[in-house]
This record gives sequence, C-alpha cells and structure tokens, in this order.
Amino acid sequence: MTIGRIGLAASVLLVLPLMSGCTLIVPSYRHDLEAAHKRIDSGSQVADTRCGPIEYAISGQGPPLLVVHGAGGGFDQGLIIGAPLIKAGYQVIAVSRFGYLGTPLPADASPAAQADAYSCLLNVLDIPRADVLGVSAGVPSALQFALRHPDQSKALVLLVPMVFAPHPEKPVPAKHPLGGSFVMNTVLRSDFLVWLAPHLSQATVEKAMGTPSTAVEHASPEEQARVKQMIDQILPVGPRRPGLLNDMKVIGSLQRYDLEQVAVPTLVIGTFDDLYGTYDAALYTAVHIPKARFIGYSTGGHMMVGRQDETRDAIVTFFKGQGDAQPSP
Repeated sequence: MTIGRIGLAASVLLVLPLMSGCTLIVPSYRHDLEAAHKRIDSGSQVADTRCGPIEYAISGQGPPLLVVHGAGGGFDQGLIIGAPLIKAGYQVIAVSRFGYLGTPLPADASPAAQADAYSCLLNVLDIPRADVLGVSAGVPSALQFALRHPDQSKALVLLVPMVFAPHPEKPVPAKHPLGGSFVMNTVLRSDFLVWLAPHLSQATVEKAMGTPSTAVEHASPEEQARVKQMIDQILPVGPRRPGLLNDMKVIGSLQRYDLEQVAVPTLVIGTFDDLYGTYDAALYTAVHIPKARFIGYSTGGHMMVGRQDETRDAIVTFFKGQGDAQPSP
C-alpha cells in the first residue's frame, strides 16, 4: 500500500467515527433544544405593567417571595432556585429580568429600572409586600428594589451577590458570570455550542459557572442533578442573550449603592471558594447594611453545591423572624 493510500485510509478511519457520532448527536441536540423551547413557552405569563411587559411565573402557596434570577436565567431559573422554598411553604414569583426570555430589554435596563419593574409587577399582581430573594447578577436590582421601594419589601436575602466591593487601591469589577467576552461572542451565540459544552467537559462548564468541579464530584446525586439542571436551563441561549449582554455591562462597572440606607431586614450569604470572587462583596455588603446578617460557607462555589438544605433552613428561619406566617413543613 502506498503512502497516499495509507493516508487516505487513515483519514477515512478518523472521519467515520465523527460521521457516526453526528448521527447520534444531531437528533439528541434537536430533541433537547425542542424540549427547552417547550419549557420556556409554557408555565409563564406576561404582565402588561406601567413599566412595560414583564414575564413571570408563580408557583406554590404561602407568603409571597419574589425571586430575582442571576445571569443566564429567566423565570425558569428562578423556579429552580425557588424550588426548596416552594416546598417549605412559600409562593414564589419568579420574574424574568430585562432582556431575558419574554421580558424585552428597554433603553434603560439599569438595576434601578429593573427594581421599578418589580414594583410594577407586584402592583399588577395586587401583592402589597413581598420577601425578596436576589441571586448573583440579580442582586444589584434586588438591592435597588429595597432602596427604592422599601414599602413593598418585607425582607431581603442576597445569595452570592455580584455587587461592589472595594479594593485597597481601586474598585475591581467582579468577574462576569458564564465567562468573558470570548464566551459571550462564541459559545453563547450558539444553542448548539451551549448544548455541546457540558457533553464535552461538564467540569469546564462548572468552572465557567463559578464552581470548583471538585465540589460537584463530592456532592450527593441529588445535588449533581441540580447542577446539571442549572446548566441545562441556559438552553436556549438566544432569548437570554440581550439580558446576558446587559448583565455584562452592569457587572463590568459596578457602583457602590447607599447600603447604609437599606431599611429592610437583610440576610447575605456567600461562599469562600466562589470562583467569581463574590465572597468579599457579600461580606462588605452585610457589614454596611444596618443590622444585616451574614452567613459564609467555606465551600460550595457560585452554585452553592451541597449547601441547599442549610441555606433553605437559614432563609426560612430568617423570613419567619420578620413575621412571615408559619410555612408548612
């Protein structure tokens, strides 16, 4: 056999597995993408408010709890985050922030404007006051809600907050959730690449979401399933991209809010090994909000892996201390 024929044979041997893999990958991708679209196309409503259309979903019964999702989210991420509290006896109102899914991105998509939108939504839903749970990139607007609408804010919980923290020499913006400009301009432009990434290396995706892969490796099967659900939830990425770009803009130029003016009872929770570096911001925020409580975990990463039960219990205890009705067990 000549060298040319050997090279041709080798090429065929390399291409055949790829072709075979494509026959499996493409149907699987299409199936998962279709399921993702069905998920976001059902289970939510769009309220026509003074602040414009706002998408939301409501689940559970009990004291109202507004859940403000993080980067890459939408109402569906809010429902995942709020699931333990729904089981604990709360009514979760999961909002889609500006630029996510069914909530359009207005000209002013600042955290302050987002906070006003939450107020408009609660007014339409005829909910005078609600507890508020802000997560990650949703924390700036949750803080603004407490500052701008304290009469509608019963109590405030901030998880792994992407907010301002001082540096000895100059302010340092927090790292952007889901990566920087390269990820935004490549992977997060394609549903297929978002779908493919965890199939190639889930550990890499976990790190991109601010969580050490070792934390997931040592987690319970239930927690590993939750992490996978959070990763899968980003699909489809197209309807979330305007919100992601807006979050990148906000997080890239974080401003210090008037934390000393927050009059709402506040609980701040952070994890020391959060790869986005939010622990210092969490501690700084708690120190400067009057009478705020702080809980710091040594491990768990940005997705707070292995901390779900104790976080739920801490939040429920905190809300009960502010006068919530007794949640069901």
